[in-house]
Amino acid sequence: MRIVHVIEPLAGGMVTFMTSLVENLPEHTHLIVHGNREHITPLLEVKKQFRSPNVKFIRWASAQRSPHLKKDVKAFVELYTILKRLKRKNLLDVVHLHCSKGGFLGRMVCRMLGLQHLVIYTPNGAPFMAGSSPISNYLYKILEKTASLFGGQVVCCSPSEQQAYNKAGIKAITINNGIPYKKIIRREVSRNKVNNNNFMVVTSGRIVDQKNPELFNTIALFFEDFPDFEFLWVGDGDAKEKLTAKNIRITGWLPAEKANELVAASDVYISTAKYEGLPFAVLEALAMNMPVLLTDCIGNKDLINNLNGAVFSDSHEAKYRLLQFYNNASMLNVMGQHSGSYCKKNFNLADTFRRYQHLYQACFMPGLSYTT
Repeated sequence: MRIVHVIEPLAGGMVTFMTSLVENLPEHTHLIVHGNREHITPLLEVKKQFRSPNVKFIRWASAQRSPHLKKDVKAFVELYTILKRLKRKNLLDVVHLHCSKGGFLGRMVCRMLGLQHLVIYTPNGAPFMAGSSPISNYLYKILEKTASLFGGQVVCCSPSEQQAYNKAGIKAITINNGIPYKKIIRREVSRNKVNNNNFMVVTSGRIVDQKNPELFNTIALFFEDFPDFEFLWVGDGDAKEKLTAKNIRITGWLPAEKANELVAASDVYISTAKYEGLPFAVLEALAMNMPVLLTDCIGNKDLINNLNGAVFSDSHEAKYRLLQFYNNASMLNVMGQHSGSYCKKNFNLADTFRRYQHLYQACFMPGLSYTT
């Protein structure tokens, strides 16, 4: 089967998802039509992470993140040309659209080309929960509802994301993201390797508005006069100037092995994100047996089972939880064990891609229903 993936941001968590998908469905050919964000990760470095011979890349040069009428029209025309050519050459059996920009433009293009019955759309974070104001969220909701009229199956990566889509009047199903649990370094092993007497609170990933570095900084500022507390952001990004607290250390981008070692050597994994799909960074923290402290948002809330950590609504609640964790070291170890078992049971990589395999087959073979 030839699966065409349309992705505007081939960066961050999308790279993690796509490399896993390609490696775990090796019997298919994967054509990745992509934009890229050189300021985050150079495209050459991204491509090096795809080691399987069953993947090919097609550049979607006009694609960009922010809404811009003129540029989006250009991106639409370019995508139409690419998919029309693939259809004509019989190189297209299923179209899998990823993230909001690819999902909106892709569903319009596929409708025009008569491909709507072959379309799967994975939002990876509900865009109508991501705006900076109720007005922008409302506009995004209208755009998502409009795009849903063009056809295609919406596939959310967490139950809370599916609930948000259903509440907006858009039918959707859920296939949880998954990770290779057995390949993740464990917290106990890493802490034995790294000598650090401080109480370390860590997060990882891009330093961008969606991850809410302002909130991370506000929490860290409270602990500036606590010499035992250290805050670590493993990653980099355009919004790093918002991390001004003296007790915050920014590592920049590191090789995956080194980044994982630093995360696993910490005491608590924190996410201050405004919204998520189902974040791979938090999934990896769970697999490391890390206690987690997460904002009570879509995607994050699905990773808490009341035994492996806590959610918080504001900086005051986060500060209280961190003090509570600091004063109960034995509790952290118990929560970490619950994190690992919860991840192993519910976010299994093989199960995730078995479900995508069934969904691809249901799209490709009319009359075959999707089964979980």
